[in-house]
Amino acid sequence: MSEEQKQTKVRAATAVAVKSTKKFGSGFKKFISRGNVIDLAVGVMIGAAFGKIVSSLVNDIFMPIIGVLVGGTDFSALSIEFGDVTITYGNFLQNVIDFIIVAFCIYVLISIIHRMAPKKEETQKVTDKKGEKLDVEQNQLLTEIRDELRKANKKK
Repeated sequence: MSEEQKQTKVRAATAVAVKSTKKFGSGFKKFISRGNVIDLAVGVMIGAAFGKIVSSLVNDIFMPIIGVLVGGTDFSALSIEFGDVTITYGNFLQNVIDFIIVAFCIYVLISIIHRMAPKKEETQKVTDKKGEKLDVEQNQLLTEIRDELRKANKKK
């Protein structure tokens, strides 16, 4: 194989690699620029910060109050010993309460957001003879046009 043929093959392989890299890059760019992916990333970051706030709320405010109400018990210190093994179920209880409070806070937050969001008009969809979906308004308008055309044809 001559040197020129080798260079031609290398150029062809390079062109294919560049083309596939561009295709991959544009596909990734299209994927990452979709609103859902960005919204998800923002949601994860806000969720992490929100989790810290709620954990502090549980550990520093609610658990001491609950401890006083049940007789001065420190939940994080609750444990059972079986021989050499210690099961600290107090931490588990604290995490369960933490989860319940986080779930409740998220529920309240989402409820507020849904109340504040503008309500979307839900239009019923009607299917025409060709199987295309139409809004109820479009269907009503087309029905009126049809009826007017029928009246006009009967007069002739």
